[in-house]
Amino acid sequence: MRIIKAKDYEDMSRKAASIFFARTFMRPDSVLGLATGSSVLGLYASLVESHRKGDLDFSGVRTFNLDEYVGLPADSDQSYRYYMNDNLFRHVNIRIENTHLPDGMAKDTDTECKRYNSVVEGFGGADVQLLGLGLNGHIGFNEPGDSFVGGVHAVDLDESTIKANSRFFADEGDVPRRAITMGIRNIMMAGKIVLCVSGAQKAGILREVLCGEITPRVPGSVLQLHRDLIVVADEAALSRF
Repeated sequence: MRIIKAKDYEDMSRKAASIFFARTFMRPDSVLGLATGSSVLGLYASLVESHRKGDLDFSGVRTFNLDEYVGLPADSDQSYRYYMNDNLFRHVNIRIENTHLPDGMAKDTDTECKRYNSVVEGFGGADVQLLGLGLNGHIGFNEPGDSFVGGVHAVDLDESTIKANSRFFADEGDVPRRAITMGIRNIMMAGKIVLCVSGAQKAGILREVLCGEITPRVPGSVLQLHRDLIVVADEAALSRF
């Protein structure tokens, strides 16, 4: 485990983006595991700027995302497909057929989980996997529970997750209650994991994730077992260390 301390959100975004920049620059056919949410917006903006300057080529890059809401069409402005298109894909020269997310509108969720699991495992995991951290310790949408779930699966979102995500919706009642998410095995298959954490509100859970007991009650704690984990966090998030 390596912890990179950043001054603030902007510095965290730049430092995390530099890891993805280096990998993609050295390996133009890299497989990147991507995440959504406010923690990684700055990282994507930095990568887009590098591409705009002509320093980064995405034409050979393949990506797959951690998760997607169940019941939201891809063109909904709250879907994660929309988020990725809006914040990264349409601003760079990536081939859209090389970008993969679960289908939140699939008629059979179980069948879609199996399909997406085959996609992820077909890549052998990501070369670099990006993660954010939920206030309850979730990674992807792997919520606290009695056991770690290995493969892609559908999950009922925790009330704390629904409340946290409600800031992106007009009303808390609009937040989907279910999602399809990569499982812990899928995430841990990555060659390198980059965990981005920002803000004082994440300080307690970040310490628990990195220093506490490894338990499915704190899903992110499993990252302690990964062979190449890089935590990029700002001063506020690291204030309990």
